[in-house]
Amino acid sequence: MSQDTRALAAQALADIALRGASLRDAMERYAPRLADSRDRALLMALLSDGVRWWLRFDPALDQLLDKPLRQKEPAIHALLVLGLVQLEILQLPDYAAVAATVQATRTLQRPRMAGLVNAVLRRWQRERIELLARLDAKPQTRHAHPAWLAKAIAHDWPAQADAVMAANNIEPPLMLRVNRRRTSRDVFIDRLRSDGYTAEPHAWLVDAIVLPHSSDITRMPGFATGDFAVQDGAAQIAADLAKVRDGQRVLDACAAPGGKACHVLERAEVALTALEFEPKRAQRITQNLDRLGLAANVVIGDAGQPAAWWDGRPFDRILIDAPCSATGVLRRRPDVRLHRRESDIAALVAQQSRILSSLWPLLAPGGRLVYITCSLLRRENDAVVDAWLAGQADARSIAFELPVGQAASVGWQILPGDGDLDGMYYAVLEKA
Repeated sequence: MSQDTRALAAQALADIALRGASLRDAMERYAPRLADSRDRALLMALLSDGVRWWLRFDPALDQLLDKPLRQKEPAIHALLVLGLVQLEILQLPDYAAVAATVQATRTLQRPRMAGLVNAVLRRWQRERIELLARLDAKPQTRHAHPAWLAKAIAHDWPAQADAVMAANNIEPPLMLRVNRRRTSRDVFIDRLRSDGYTAEPHAWLVDAIVLPHSSDITRMPGFATGDFAVQDGAAQIAADLAKVRDGQRVLDACAAPGGKACHVLERAEVALTALEFEPKRAQRITQNLDRLGLAANVVIGDAGQPAAWWDGRPFDRILIDAPCSATGVLRRRPDVRLHRRESDIAALVAQQSRILSSLWPLLAPGGRLVYITCSLLRRENDAVVDAWLAGQADARSIAFELPVGQAASVGWQILPGDGDLDGMYYAVLEKA
């Protein structure tokens, strides 16, 4: 492993865990400093595991250090977390992990810290059985989840809580969605295999292709020509539930980065409006549409204030991919566990209810609305839809079943790891 890569990973991890940067922003900042694509891939691997396991090994350092380093030496503190990750998660040879981590202190221009870093890692090796037992005693440190979230998962899903949190710490497969306007799934899988990729059709999602590991998708055949997009299988369910037909008007609210909108456009000839509140995120919708050879009306606006952007013509289908806690996608977005707060949930629930109430009048009679979150918290999911339905006489919930997951009080919940999918909630509502 590159010593420079370790040092950069420590700086980036400190930015994410201690300064609030996102994993994506940290990669965009630090990856260009590495010329070799293998080093950039290593940086991503170190950061992903460092973020994923921070809440397990950060508390462990409080038992290994006489004085905390988080504030005074944030990069060294993050380097120590990465050292423990290399020993326990990546299971690198002890001598290599310790020696290279100590050397990284010099790359970080902190040579006086080398002795301390060496001593801390050596002490961990001596006392690891006792230290691991202490960490395993609490769900939040056993599974590296914030305490509030571990408690919420245990409350909402008591029988599945340990399995859900364990699934959040497993690297997910890479899932692609074939662009059926450009090629067929079977043809594209043959093309991937001929280029040396291990690719399989998904068992029940008709457009999904599964690869066992992450890869540089820009180097895959068909990327530049828009033959496929990256989209987890749980998100691909949206187009199935929407049941779009040629000639319909469709609204995809909160649409960035555009995966569900593009999937709908690949399925049928529809007039689609992709609505997004943030201009920068709206640009990503346009980029994805262009690469896939699709066309939509991309609108910047607030889904909760349609008077500012709606032309008055009703939609036959509405997708609401509601702003949420993202607690169902921790395996794919591990930094969410460091940045999401329990105090965020009430505001998100209020926003979800506002958007649902504001967009329902835009749906044509007989039309279908698909409400979606990537959360596993009932407060954001069936509780929101249940409460809204109680006051909406012209709405009814359409019952459906999926091959994985379970029925909620209204709609369907997929938990992280169900069928090796991300966690996602769906409700289908029809207007009388």
